[in-house]
Amino acid sequence: MTFRPLHDRVVIRRVEEDARTPGGIIIPDTAKEKPMQGDVVAVGPGARDEQGRLQPLDVKPGDRVLFGKWAGTEVKIDNEDYVIMKETDIMAVITA
Repeated sequence: MTFRPLHDRVVIRRVEEDARTPGGIIIPDTAKEKPMQGDVVAVGPGARDEQGRLQPLDVKPGDRVLFGKWAGTEVKIDNEDYVIMKETDIMAVITA
């Protein structure tokens, strides 16, 4: 199935963090926090300004982004978990 987000929405696949602490302690699934970064899978065409012009998004597919812990809406598509959120919920693009 293919899908395309609308307006200024962004589809993100969460990046799973390491299950061990720097000291080597394994963190159980029940104690893990939700990851706050992910890879952009798809972006919408952009939002319209007050004059009706299309404002393109700053993020693009393939970007690694940092977002709020409870931002967006979690969805499951083809047995894979995604988060759909507005571009304004994204705090930063992570560059290597």
